[in-house]
Order: sequence, then C-alpha cells, then structure tokens
Amino acid sequence: MELAMVIVLFLAGIIFIVKGGDYFVDAASWIAEVSGIPKLIVGATIVSLATTLPEMLVSVMAAAKGSVDMAIGNAVGSVTANIGLIMAISLICMPGVIKRADYLMKSILMLAAAILIVMAGMAGEMGTALTVAMVIVFLFFLWENVSSALRSMKTNGDTEPRRKVSGKKEVAANLVKFVVGAIGIVWGADLLVDNGSALASMVGIPERVIGVTIIAVGTSLPELVTTITAIIKKQSSLSAGNILGANIIDLTLILPLSSLVSGKALPIAETSARFDLPACLLVGCIALIPAMLFEKFQRWQGLLLLAVYAVYLYLTCFVSAA
Repeated sequence: MELAMVIVLFLAGIIFIVKGGDYFVDAASWIAEVSGIPKLIVGATIVSLATTLPEMLVSVMAAAKGSVDMAIGNAVGSVTANIGLIMAISLICMPGVIKRADYLMKSILMLAAAILIVMAGMAGEMGTALTVAMVIVFLFFLWENVSSALRSMKTNGDTEPRRKVSGKKEVAANLVKFVVGAIGIVWGADLLVDNGSALASMVGIPERVIGVTIIAVGTSLPELVTTITAIIKKQSSLSAGNILGANIIDLTLILPLSSLVSGKALPIAETSARFDLPACLLVGCIALIPAMLFEKFQRWQGLLLLAVYAVYLYLTCFVSAA
C-alpha cells in the first residue's frame, strides 16, 4: 500500500508540473503582451525560460535536499530525452530543409554546454570555473535571443499593437493562472523529488536512474506536447527551436543553480560521467552536426537518435544500475 501511494504521489507531481507549467506560460505570455512587449522578445526570453521551469525546480529542490544524483540526472537526462526521444520523433515525422543561420549559434552553444558537462564529469565535479563557463554560455544565449528578436523587428517591423484587456475578469483570470501555475510547478516538483527518492530507496533503484529516466521524461512533457503540436501543424522549425533552447537552459542555468543551492562544487558520480554525460553529447552531435553541414534535418537522424536513446536506456536501467 505504501509503494502504491508513493507511485500515485509521484505521478501526481508530474501532472501538477505539466499543467502548472502550461498555465504559467500562458499567463506570463499574456502579461508580456498587455504590457506591450513584442511577441518575439516574449518568446526569446519569458517563454523559453518558463518552459524549463519544471526541470529547474526539480533539480534545484533535489540539490537542496542532498539528492545530487537526481539533480544532475534530471537536468542532463532531460536534454538526452529531448533530443534522443522528442526531437527524434519530430525528425522522423517532419524531416526538412532549414536555414543554417537560424540554428547555427544555438547549435554551437548547446554542443559547447554538452562538452563543458562532459569535462565536469571527467573532473568528477562541477567546480567554480566550469560553473562560471556555463553561466557565460547561458548569458550569451539570452543576449543572442534578444538580439535576434530585435534584428527581426527592425527588418520586418513591429506591427503588433499592444493587446487590449477586455475587462477585470480577464485580468483576474490570468493572474489566477499565473499564481496557480507557479504553485502547481513548485508543489509538483516537491512531490516528484520526495517521492522519486522514496521510490528509489523502496525499490532499490539508484536515484540517478530515476532521475535520467522517469523524472527526466516527466519534466520534458511540455517539450513533447509542443513537438506533437508542431507535427500536427507541420511546423518543424518550432519544435527543433524550442528543444534547442530548452536544452541550453537545462545545462547552462539549471546545473549552476543546483551547484549554488548545494553550497559547494556539484559532485558527479562516476556512473553519470561514464554513461549520462557522453550520451547527452552524442545525441547532440547526431542531431546537430549533419544538419548544420547539409542544411537539413533528415529522417535517418531521427531513427539513429531513437536507436541510440534505446541503447542508452538499456545501459542505464540494466547495466550501470546493476
């Protein structure tokens, strides 16, 4: 009975995070629009940060509670799941030609962040120097996003008027969504970490395995929903762009924050250094390097990514956890 309750609360945490994130992003976007901030800027900053809030809170809370393996596993595992599973589905369903200029900088930043985390694994910890390097990559990503949005506004013109508020009910509804969304994410993250740790100890599964599999996929559900929507609407660039942005934030903001909250250099277990971190870099290289060279996403990349992700899950669950 106790195990069943832990599983129910664990799943409830995922549901609260997903729905809370949905409400929070909608309300944050509405607040930005009525304040007159252009949608391009909103997408480049508020939405990209808000969609990674579930992973951020789960990892930070896990680090604060001493579950370092879960904190690292969730952040890195989310990136691997985003590319190896979610982006793979997108590439299989919607391969297509892209503009290198639209993806090059984000691809470089994402791979740079993945290389930095592999270096941290080789060192056995994320020390001050690597943490600072990660934060620099994040700040450059944010600056590049805003700069791109401003350049686009100058080129195309910002013709969107400020959104008019229809009445007090609309204001109240969006403020409620904002607060409820934030509470849902925080509460869901707390449930996920506490019951994920309990589940790991009760079943005898390492926290790292729980972090890189169930929790990582669970907190990546917003990206999965975005990808499915993009597939239906045949907007492949929306899916890939969202995943790339989320991955950069996962690595360059969440891990440094987790290190800060833990109050010391973030220790990285040998198993994570051997399996999780190289897997993150590998799927990133498979997804991005051919696309940048040939200026198109191809179906074989998606199939290869799924195969690599399946092998990674097998090694994680049955080999490294043994």
